[in-house]
Amino acid sequence: MRLGVFFNHTGHHAASWLHPDAQIDAGVNIDHYVAIAQTAEAAKFDLIFFADSAAVRDADMKAVSRAAQYTAYFEPTTLLAGLAMATKRVGLVATATTSYNEPYNIARRFASLDHISHGRAGWNVVTSGNVAEALNFGRDEHFKHAERYARAREFVSVVRGLWDSWDDDAFLRDRSTGLYFDPEKLHFLRHEGAHFKVRGPLNVPRPVQGHPVIFQAGTSQEGREFAAETAEAVFTAELTLEGSRAYYADVKSRMEKFGRRADQLKVMPGVNPVVGATQKEALEKHDYLQSLIHPDVGRAFLSMLLGGANLAPFDVDGPLPDLPATDASKGGTYGNVVALARRENLTIRQLYMRLAGARGKRTIIGSAQFVADEFQKWFEARAADGFIVQPSYLPGSLDDFAELVIPILQERGLFRSDYEGATLRENMGLERPASRYAPK
Repeated sequence: MRLGVFFNHTGHHAASWLHPDAQIDAGVNIDHYVAIAQTAEAAKFDLIFFADSAAVRDADMKAVSRAAQYTAYFEPTTLLAGLAMATKRVGLVATATTSYNEPYNIARRFASLDHISHGRAGWNVVTSGNVAEALNFGRDEHFKHAERYARAREFVSVVRGLWDSWDDDAFLRDRSTGLYFDPEKLHFLRHEGAHFKVRGPLNVPRPVQGHPVIFQAGTSQEGREFAAETAEAVFTAELTLEGSRAYYADVKSRMEKFGRRADQLKVMPGVNPVVGATQKEALEKHDYLQSLIHPDVGRAFLSMLLGGANLAPFDVDGPLPDLPATDASKGGTYGNVVALARRENLTIRQLYMRLAGARGKRTIIGSAQFVADEFQKWFEARAADGFIVQPSYLPGSLDDFAELVIPILQERGLFRSDYEGATLRENMGLERPASRYAPK
């Protein structure tokens, strides 16, 4: 199985920063990130991953002021360039939005990161879920859902074209002839589309991996189609084995029409493992963090998962109301959360308490054996090709998983004992793409 770890500042639990062993200034502490990146590499994780947003979370500041997760943190590609110097093999994946960037900038940034890391870069393509980002980029409102995906498709196509600007062997650097590069091996993209006009070429050589690995997290119908067409790994938010199996089969069945094989896409659900020496110890760890959740934070957190729905007028100990559909609520997380509330008849408080450990993803609480069993069950049931581990708090929860669960997965032959290659593509079992200009 493939394993990534999602670094969310102090951790993924809504109250993670209040844990006395959490790194309280994690979002802007490079030493903290170096330490946990090296822990992930020592455990042989495929990759470390950072989300991003180009705005402070637009919500009730009374609630936001009690959370460490949506306020101040490093721009992730800058951070990963630093972490590339402190690691050797673990993949380095960052989010960058197609809504508030230009293709040339993104192509250059990730090509640079791929060279700096000797082939370990990955780009998580998003269309932005935080509507406040629009206000920082000259817009009064966010792009509509359909427009975001149309723009994203063209954006990714342009970026891939720019990554092919130079043939792999274009740079001769031959002092005897005085020729630095072969001009026949330089290509101008000359793209003109509905959203972008980009001449090229990129002023960075072709990336070490050909193209950095493309990740994506959309679970709406448009997101599934986009993943089937473009993604090489997809992060999902399914909460049940049946739901994940259905998603896995659905998204992979869509790939053939795009000329792709099912093994060219890795499905990786997010999961928050709370690990103890015993089930009792794991429950005690989880219960302690749960006790730290402030109701204002819980309500705001749930509102975010529900596409910004206003829950303030409703009793926190009453049922989740019927919410009007919005453009921001079309993702799979929204549907999963509403389905959970209806299936188990949960109140608003019960719902945010259930989901607070992993930002809407699945939480598994138990001994290392139990957690490993759950990972194996989903993997062997074709519900996942691997997982994105989302530690409750950092560094402690990552240490627990690395020290207690990873050895069991290795003993069962489910996870590597050492890296297979030097690049992220090699370690994830993904092919290096040929340039579009290569002879057929």
